[in-house]
Amino acid sequence: MSWNSWLSAIRKFNRFELKYLISYDTAQRLQQDLKKYVIPDSYSKNENGLYTLSSLYYDTDDYRFYREKIEWLKYRRKLRVRQYETQEWLNDDSIVYVEIKQRVDRTTQKRRVPMNYKEAMDFCNHLIIPQYDKRDEPTIFELYQFIKQNNLKPSCITSYMRNAYFGTDYDTGLRITFDTNIRYRKKNLDLADKEIWEFMISPDMVIMEVKANERVPYRLTEMIAHYNFRLIRVSKYCQWLETSEAVPRTIFYIADDVVV
Repeated sequence: MSWNSWLSAIRKFNRFELKYLISYDTAQRLQQDLKKYVIPDSYSKNENGLYTLSSLYYDTDDYRFYREKIEWLKYRRKLRVRQYETQEWLNDDSIVYVEIKQRVDRTTQKRRVPMNYKEAMDFCNHLIIPQYDKRDEPTIFELYQFIKQNNLKPSCITSYMRNAYFGTDYDTGLRITFDTNIRYRKKNLDLADKEIWEFMISPDMVIMEVKANERVPYRLTEMIAHYNFRLIRVSKYCQWLETSEAVPRTIFYIADDVVV
């Protein structure tokens, strides 16, 4: 595969993200306001619309991806294995997603490949390439090179509960998420392990993200203005490092008293 063909293939997932830190009560009120304009995420299968996401992050020994974030590099990437939790225990055959999340200036790009858990661990930890769909070849190629060149290793696991919504046919590309119960674990880095985790953000706080391909609908910007939300720069990956004091705290650190 040529370099130009590879670049063309990975550029189709571009979008930008806006993040806000709000109180749990405010998030509940806003979700009620939004429900007439959006539809629930397909993962929201229970009556309250919540589902749990867990992510195993990889990094270098000196936390290169963390440093790239706090130094505000316009181009940066990170690797994670993401699990959408279900009622069933995670096992070797459970489906997870191996992802690269990339930032180019203000645009976010994401590529991912579904694998069973054992395949994902063999690939990310030992570079054993699994069987894959031909359409995933560009992403498999990128993932392999990224892991190998940077000698990536498991760094931490994050977990949180999410309410998520999509725009209707009038607002295609719109996605709004509310993340709560945001925790981390820096030991026992096995997604199947259900050991008690530490909070990285107060349970009274919610991270709200607005993701859009081109524009945010006017009625949503009106709601954001009504609630007087403030944009923040936050990364769950950076937050766990600073919460756990693995690195010194920076301007990105979210203190418990910073909330709307």
